[in-house]
Amino acid sequence: MRIEDAARSAIRPTKRPQNPGVDPDVGPDPLTLRQLNRATLQRQLLLDRSSTPVLDVIRHLVGLQAQEPPDPYIGLWSRVQDFHPTELETLLLDRQVVRLVVQRGTVHAVTADDCLTLRPLAQPILTQQLYTHQDYRGSFDGVDLDNVMAHASDVLAESPRTTRQLRDALADRFPQHNAAALAFACRNLLPFIQVPPRGLWSTPGQVVGTTAAAWLGRPLEPEPSIDDIIMRYVAAFGPATVRDAATWSRYTGLREVFDRLRPRLRTFRDEDGREYFDLPDAVRPDADTPAPVRILPQYDNVLLSHADRSRFTAGGDYSQIWMETTGFLGNVLVDGMLVGMWRFDQATRVVQSGTTPATLTFTTRPLATQAITEVGAEAERFLRFVSPNGSHDIRFRVPD
Repeated sequence: MRIEDAARSAIRPTKRPQNPGVDPDVGPDPLTLRQLNRATLQRQLLLDRSSTPVLDVIRHLVGLQAQEPPDPYIGLWSRVQDFHPTELETLLLDRQVVRLVVQRGTVHAVTADDCLTLRPLAQPILTQQLYTHQDYRGSFDGVDLDNVMAHASDVLAESPRTTRQLRDALADRFPQHNAAALAFACRNLLPFIQVPPRGLWSTPGQVVGTTAAAWLGRPLEPEPSIDDIIMRYVAAFGPATVRDAATWSRYTGLREVFDRLRPRLRTFRDEDGREYFDLPDAVRPDADTPAPVRILPQYDNVLLSHADRSRFTAGGDYSQIWMETTGFLGNVLVDGMLVGMWRFDQATRVVQSGTTPATLTFTTRPLATQAITEVGAEAERFLRFVSPNGSHDIRFRVPD
């Protein structure tokens, strides 16, 4: 299924009036938890895998969580038909996709264009993080950070540096200050891109970085539109509340943004009376739309981008599963709901090399026989993706 058919525009013709605002005589439309679930899965390309080019998928999703290097590859495998890791690797090597800190102050894989827009919007978050970090609190008293950043930018423009190399260069120039703290400041105050081989599937490497200007040859957007980004968030993660958007981004002042956008949005209320916003003609599948099993990475934005995650957990208590899944690497959805976690019994890189049997263990709440069969079938496909040349073993366990 192509994004333009289902999620990218999230638009389909209706007979609703041009102004999608709430009719004062009717009020917001009702929305059940299961409708929320199916709508978000649709926007996230998790109901049907898409045939759209990977770059367009990443743009639609407003980036993929990437603090764990394999995660964007697994996330794309679950969303894109016949996805192969070289597709993302090529985009990274061609500088069409980059890895840097944006939403929530965490590393994402985003398009080059989105890097230049999202990074300045994230600056207030990163500035606050810099001065409240438990290891470096107070380290910047009396430090001329503008001077430090100017020197660091020059150093990084010469060539990408490892964290150690950057720290050494800063120590040489500013011996009176904490070099580790100054290097951390570069991460938060400069648009610091992690360059390949960091983030590659086939040949991963340590963090090596440079600035966006040096890597992309373009400056950051001086006046990025938060309105545009929030509209894109709603298209990819909606229907959503104001608090949902804040959870996804950690942007502040979003109530004012949503009030400004209200004439361009349609509103709903859930069973608890909370207000949700959506594009006026967005695709919202029926509640009984089938949702196939999906294997997701350890960190996937679909599970991290709403203040209330009950659309994927339905109030279930997964604390016991979390506690008993040592070294888990991802999550599994059955019928659109989180039922447990998965892990490899060997290191991920060894599994990918095919040099040892890939044993995939699921720790879940009790599942029906049909659900176990469906998870097993998807697990076989997943193992052929991560370990195409190795033997496979799939196991299930339920905590006591």
